[in-house]
Amino acid sequence: MADAYKADVSASDCWSRLNATPNAYLVDVRTRPEWTFVGLPRIEQVGKSPILAEWQVYPTMSIDPNFVSLVAEAVAKAGGDRESEIYFLCRSGQRSMAAAAAMAAEGYENCFNIVGGFEGPPDATGQRGKEKGWKAEGLPWAQS
Repeated sequence: MADAYKADVSASDCWSRLNATPNAYLVDVRTRPEWTFVGLPRIEQVGKSPILAEWQVYPTMSIDPNFVSLVAEAVAKAGGDRESEIYFLCRSGQRSMAAAAAMAAEGYENCFNIVGGFEGPPDATGQRGKEKGWKAEGLPWAQS
């Protein structure tokens, strides 16, 4: 599926691009319970806020048929367009691949999947957030 969007990138690479590129956006496609109970990336220090848009709506986990239009509206409201760099984040990098592909299919030219997502894969003890992804790479985040 990686050929359906621009590329896979690490969370650290995404952070660097968000910091260096005014026209770059982070879209967190996890569910509301994940945002609330697991945590959110904090990107305020680079002058931005994550766009929160569920790819699969909790609790049914069905794909939101309005996802593309919601993200397009949020990117436009933030000052972006179809050429903006848009980085997609989920728990481990799977849902974000599908979300990036959906936006690319609608003509958004620079859609990226964040490999490892927010929490990454489980480690040997079954815990996430320690091997890959936003949390493991030491990027800013917070829980409510």
